[in-house]
Amino acid sequence: MTKRNSIFCLSVLSATLLCGAAVAAETGTRTNGNVYALSNQPDGNEVLIYHRNFTGRLNFVSRVATGGNGAGSGTDPLQSQNPVVLSEGGKFLFAVNAGSNSVSAFRAFGNKLVASNTVSSGGIMPVSLTVRKNLLYVLNAKGTPNISGFTIDKDTGNLSPLAESTQALPGGAAAAPAQVSFVPGQTALAVTEKDTSQIDTFPLDTKGVARMGTAFPSGKPTPFGFAFAGPSQVALVSDAAGGKPMKSALSAYKIDSDGALSVVDSGEANMQTAACWVAVTDDGAYAYVVNLGSGNISSYRISVGGDPTLLSPTAGGGNVPADAAFSKGSQYLYVRNGGDGTISQFRRLADGGLRLVDVTKGLPVGAAGLAAR
Repeated sequence: MTKRNSIFCLSVLSATLLCGAAVAAETGTRTNGNVYALSNQPDGNEVLIYHRNFTGRLNFVSRVATGGNGAGSGTDPLQSQNPVVLSEGGKFLFAVNAGSNSVSAFRAFGNKLVASNTVSSGGIMPVSLTVRKNLLYVLNAKGTPNISGFTIDKDTGNLSPLAESTQALPGGAAAAPAQVSFVPGQTALAVTEKDTSQIDTFPLDTKGVARMGTAFPSGKPTPFGFAFAGPSQVALVSDAAGGKPMKSALSAYKIDSDGALSVVDSGEANMQTAACWVAVTDDGAYAYVVNLGSGNISSYRISVGGDPTLLSPTAGGGNVPADAAFSKGSQYLYVRNGGDGTISQFRRLADGGLRLVDVTKGLPVGAAGLAAR
């Protein structure tokens, strides 16, 4: 090779490496993974499994029966967040059977799920789940709404009821609850009640057993979904405002180990309608709110203290969007569209923006939930 050709080849190589570095800086390391949704059909619930490739696109793989029944009807049948969840590390997957009052557990192996067991949810119409280490709590929305706890076998994922962990919600039969979640870094659970416009907290004892809950008024009407952000793990709660046009917001609260709740932001408006689901990036820097009524997604920048500031009221769109989940590393945001049975796939940009990657069809009417890894 001549000296001239060597210089040319080195220049091309350098340019290629620089280009690759720039792409990596913008998108991070791209990996494969999975996305899961519930068919939520009354005659037999199933977990629908999708493979996520390194570009964020989804391909349907298979469906696995839960052993229970769903309660599918309309575009947002469960009116909740997190009816299907993955354990920390993604070893297990758990799903509600809202039509048969049970919860199903699976071991997750890449594109495959293996059933572990199905147990009574401890109440009527389970709609939301939360997992921490060897504990799972379920939120039951009907009858006397309650939360109920279970232990998780570390090898099989089998669920066993946690004695004395069932607690009625303070709002009673009028609660219409939307989500239950462990509070990161604290020995407490949080629950949103839509129709009473309050947020409940439940302290946990050393064994993870929930004690009687305390209700706090939400900053705005109709608190729905929530996620935690920032070093202080502030709860970012969507405010659907009773579905009133252009009145939705995102509120922020700090929850202590004893269950005490304090307001960080009583409601950062997004000028949209029926804000329901919240997804937060792993670093806590950005939050995305799915607005069912206006058919779009709003983005927020989150301060170190957990205070939200509206970034874009319409960062993305969908056909009656309902449910949202981030892939591992927060590279891709997935949104289920109840209007046409699709899943929208968005790539998250470095500035917090969203870029539509693809839309996957095939969800049945009445489907519910999204979990991703």
